[in-house]
Amino acid sequence: MQSDIQISFPNRQANIEVLTDLAGRVREHCIWMTHRSNASHIGTSLSMVEILVTLYGRILRYDSARPDWEDRDRVIVSKGHGAAAVYAILAECGFFPKEKLETFCLNGGGLSGHVTRDCAAGVEISTGSLGHGLPIGCGMALAGKRSAQDYRTYVILSDGELDEGSNWESILFAPHHQLNKLTVIVDYNRIQSFGSVSEVLELEPLADKFRAFGWEPREVDGHDFEALDQALSLDSENGRPIAVIARTVKGRGVDFMEHELQWHYRSVKENQLDSALSQVRKPNQQAGGSH
Repeated sequence: MQSDIQISFPNRQANIEVLTDLAGRVREHCIWMTHRSNASHIGTSLSMVEILVTLYGRILRYDSARPDWEDRDRVIVSKGHGAAAVYAILAECGFFPKEKLETFCLNGGGLSGHVTRDCAAGVEISTGSLGHGLPIGCGMALAGKRSAQDYRTYVILSDGELDEGSNWESILFAPHHQLNKLTVIVDYNRIQSFGSVSEVLELEPLADKFRAFGWEPREVDGHDFEALDQALSLDSENGRPIAVIARTVKGRGVDFMEHELQWHYRSVKENQLDSALSQVRKPNQQAGGSH
């Protein structure tokens, strides 16, 4: 089946209505995928939908018919437990047939429960062991810089993932090597696996920490398409890497999931399915603005 939306190379003309519709379809896929397989991590998948939609809908240079195109922009979703949203956006953008989403996280199925490179075209690296994505992204960005290639590298991190020391080594590394084509996006939903970020290990003042390490931080509403677009499309100053701190809501789009820790692990049960789907199918009046 062909994708409902064909985006090869940046589509700067994709308007808010198009992006909102795509976000709704991605959320619907995520709910069905995790419900069908009784899988976890629906909350973290839903929180980064607008981030993924903005990247694939407006920002990235790619060709879904040639996923290994040398000049493509690189995307690493280091928070690999949000795999449902990653596979959903790739399927919607034509990297593989949407029917494959039905195999997510099932025994013998084609899509693993964490982001896995060999499962799906368009996945750069396997992730899920937290703290690995940014070090690899630094390597990709450095390779591009040294070979004078023009691609950009984007790494999506969870907030809880910033507890990992390997990230902070990489945060030191990137400015030292002036990796100005590297952008980190922190999905800052303030809930990690065993509690709120403030309870487990406080990150604030996060923007000041990135700034002190030599990055250019940009704080945005992570569900606002235009704010994300602006933060992700403007070049950095003085050769610095960019850190987009996207303030998001865990479980975004489904009222009984939003801000709730339990949806880090739960999947939607049969008696909750209609309610969840009806909320994400209707036009999302909140997408593109503050929650």
